[in-house]
Amino acid sequence: MNLQVSNNRGRKYLSIVRGYWDPKSKTVKHKSVKSLGYLDELEKQYPDPVTHFKQVAAEMTRQEADASAPVTIALKKSERLSHGTDNRKNLGYAALSTIYHELGLDVFFNNRARAMKGVYSVNGIMKLLIYSRILEPASKKRTFDRRGNYFEKFDFSLEDVYRCLTFADTLTQDLQLHLHKAITKRYGRNTETVYYDVTNYYFEIDAPDELRKKGVSKEHRPDPIIQMGLFMDANGIPLSYGLFPGNTNDCETLLPLLAETKDTYGLGRAIIVADKGMNTSVNIASCVLGGYGYVFSQTVRGGNKELKQYVLDAKGYKWIGEDYKKKSRLYPREITVTDIHGKEKKVRIDEKQVAFYSRDYDMKAKADRAQTVQKARDMAFNPAKYNRATSYGAAKYVKNLAFDKKTGEILTQGGQMPVFDEAKLAEEELYDGYYVIVSSETKKTDDDIIDLYRGLWRIEESFRIAKNDFEARPVYLSRQERIKAHFLICFVALVIARLLQKRLGGRFSIESIAGSLSKASCTRLEENWYVQDYCDDVIIALNDLMGIDLTRKYLQLADVRKIMGDTKKDAV
Repeated sequence: MNLQVSNNRGRKYLSIVRGYWDPKSKTVKHKSVKSLGYLDELEKQYPDPVTHFKQVAAEMTRQEADASAPVTIALKKSERLSHGTDNRKNLGYAALSTIYHELGLDVFFNNRARAMKGVYSVNGIMKLLIYSRILEPASKKRTFDRRGNYFEKFDFSLEDVYRCLTFADTLTQDLQLHLHKAITKRYGRNTETVYYDVTNYYFEIDAPDELRKKGVSKEHRPDPIIQMGLFMDANGIPLSYGLFPGNTNDCETLLPLLAETKDTYGLGRAIIVADKGMNTSVNIASCVLGGYGYVFSQTVRGGNKELKQYVLDAKGYKWIGEDYKKKSRLYPREITVTDIHGKEKKVRIDEKQVAFYSRDYDMKAKADRAQTVQKARDMAFNPAKYNRATSYGAAKYVKNLAFDKKTGEILTQGGQMPVFDEAKLAEEELYDGYYVIVSSETKKTDDDIIDLYRGLWRIEESFRIAKNDFEARPVYLSRQERIKAHFLICFVALVIARLLQKRLGGRFSIESIAGSLSKASCTRLEENWYVQDYCDDVIIALNDLMGIDLTRKYLQLADVRKIMGDTKKDAV
C-alpha cells in the first residue's frame, strides 16, 4: 500500500491506496483503503504528515503480508457481472509446471526455437498443449480458446499453434532423448527390464494415406489406423515410442524401434517383456543376437500339439492354495538367424517355459465368452435375425454357416441348417485359465518370470490413459506432421503424469490426479484477491510431498505468482 497525495480544488488531500492489477484494462489501478484528510489540516496534528503516513502505509502493507492477519475487502452487493467475465483460473497446473521445469523442457524448447528469432513462443505453445492434454483434453482450437484459464501469459495466435505443431514434429527424436537424460539425472532410470506393447488409433477419414492405413484395429473398426509402439522402463515411466503405418503388423514394430532405442539410449542387456504378439522367431532371434533377454507370453490354443499336451498334463504342477498351480521346464527352441553373409541357418537355444493355471482367469475367460456364446446359440436357432456383419465374433461357434454373397444374409435354403458347435466351445474351454510364458532367462525362478510379465499391465494402462483420460483420439488434424506432433504431445503428457504420480508416492491414479488438478482453481474476488474452493487428498499430498500449497482459501496475486515462480526454481 502507498500514500497518495492528490489535488482537490487547490488543496492537497492525503489517502492510503492499494495498487492492484486489473485484468480487463491490463494496467495497474489504485483503490482507496483509507481517507486521511487535507494536508493543511493534518499539519496541525503531525509535524510531517507525509512522512508519518508513508510509515503507516508501510506498516499496513506488512500486516497485510502476514497470512494470519485479518483483511478487510469491500464488496458491493449490487455489483453485476459484465458480459464475457471469466474470473476463474486453474491453479492445479502448478504441479505440472514443477515436473515440466524439472525436466528442463522450457530450456529445450527455447534453445530449439532460437533460429526462429521469436516468431512465436514454442515453449509457451507446448506448455499450453501439454498442460491442457492432461487437465482439459480437447481440439487444438478449443485448447487455444481456453488459454485464459491459466495464469500464464500465452501471447500467440491459433495459426501460431498449428505452425508450432509442424515445427514440433521435427523435434520428436531429440525431445525423447532429452526426456530420457533428464529423467535419468533427476529420478534415475531402471532399464534392466523394458516393457513393450503396441496399440493403434483409428481415423474417420474418407481415404487412407501414407500413414493412416487399413489394418487390424484394436477397436475392431474398419477405419484407417496408425500403429504406436511404446517402450516403458521398469518403474512404469515411458522410455520411447514410434509411429508406424496402420498396415504394419504388431510383431514388425519391435525390431526397428528396439534398434533405434538401443543406439540412441545406450541400453545394456535389457530384458524385453511383451505379449504374444511379439513372440516370433525373428524377434526372438534378434533379442538373442542383440544381447537382450526376453519374456513373452505364448498362446496355448495356438501352440503345437506337444505344448498343449504339456500344459494340460497334471504331472509336474505345484498347487499354491486351491486356485493356482504352476510348473516349468527347459525346452529347446529352434530359430532361424541370418549370418553376416546373408545366409539363413537354424540355431537351437534353450528356453524356459513357465505354465500356470489360475481359477480366477478360468472364470473370467468363461464370463468374457458368455455373451458371444449366447449370441452363437441364438444364431443357430434364429438365423434370419443375423447377417455377415451382425454375426461378428459369434460365427466361429456355428457350423454349416454360409452367407449370401450379395445380401450377407445367412443361407438356410438348399443346404444344412446352422448348428451350434459344441465341440468348438469344449475345446476352447479346455484351455481356460492356462497361460504360458517363454523366456531366455533360464536361471530366474518361475515366480520371477511371472512377476516380470505381470508388469506389462503398466504399459497397457498407459495406452488406456492416453486414449481415455488424455483423449488422444479423435485427432482433429489432417497434415501428417501435425498428427505426429499431436502424439508427441500425448507422450510428453504421459511422461509428466507418470512422474507426478511417482512424486506423490504412487498413492493416486493418473485419472484422479488429473481430475483434482483440473478442479484446483481460484476465482478473483476483488482487486488482487482470489478465493480457492476445492481441496482433496491429492491437493493435500501436493503440499506434503512436493511443497505446492494449494490449500489456502484466500490468495493475493503475489501469492499466486510466488507459487508459479517456485515451480521453476529447481529446473535442470
